[in-house]
Amino acid sequence: MPRLYREAPLNSIWEGSGNVIGLDVLRAISREPEVVFVFMAEVEKARGSDANLDRIIDDLHGELNDPNDMEVRMRMITEMMALALQGALLTRNVPAAVTEAFCVSRLAPRNRGTFGTLPQECDLDSIIDRAMAG
Repeated sequence: MPRLYREAPLNSIWEGSGNVIGLDVLRAISREPEVVFVFMAEVEKARGSDANLDRIIDDLHGELNDPNDMEVRMRMITEMMALALQGALLTRNVPAAVTEAFCVSRLAPRNRGTFGTLPQECDLDSIIDRAMAG
């Protein structure tokens, strides 16, 4: 595990993989535009469960409905799609403490993407108890 985490930053720069993924998503959207509706319907199922998740869903609607300079924005949009889907799936499949910690640490406006920066109001005891039970 330590090696994987040390090498994780390379995943975003090695041969431009983030850009390749973004362009793959753009290609899929341009070939089959209905995938956007299917994707958004999936994340919309979680609407109302977390304010940060609702905000990123709203932001995604705006980004995906704006065809201008889509290639330039696709890496960011793809990241937003991944985070929104993660948050939506968590709301339906894990305890609220886990979902809340994810949404505040990955989707909140003040999020900086740094591990170890969860706000004090997160129910860390419940998250640790769940991890230790498995």
